[in-house]
Amino acid sequence: MPEFLKLNPLGQIPVLEDGPLVLSDSNAIMVYLVRRYAPGSPWLPEEPVAAAQVQRWLSIAAGEVMHGCAAARAIKHFNMPMDHKQAVRIAERLLRFMEQHLAGRTYLAAEHPTIADLACYSYVAHVPEGGVSLEPYPSVRAWLARVEALPQFVPLPDSPIPQG
Repeated sequence: MPEFLKLNPLGQIPVLEDGPLVLSDSNAIMVYLVRRYAPGSPWLPEEPVAAAQVQRWLSIAAGEVMHGCAAARAIKHFNMPMDHKQAVRIAERLLRFMEQHLAGRTYLAAEHPTIADLACYSYVAHVPEGGVSLEPYPSVRAWLARVEALPQFVPLPDSPIPQG
């Protein structure tokens, strides 16, 4: 653990080591990887409005997605000592917002996939493991299916929720 804390003093994952660069935070890592290895890529648009929309969804991923969808799953799946009812309220509020936002849209920030979709996908897709149904959200489920249909998509394996 002391070696890991040298990489990220907050003790959080993920951490990326790319040569001498050490970078933490999944959103920062995605921005770096696109800018470093795929400059000009549509995954992180240059156009100001599209770039702002991506940033908005990265903020939502770090806020409502994390404190709602991810927290609800962590509580149920890993017995994390947090308020499950509060996490569910946040997740359901987010899902209602996403449902409305995605009605008539293909992806979150643009008409093509961006890192915003990647940042939000996994915790939203696995929120049922936290006791939150995706059934009332057909536009969200359709968006999840579009992300899953992307070339080279690799799903996070479903994990059984520990019984206890």
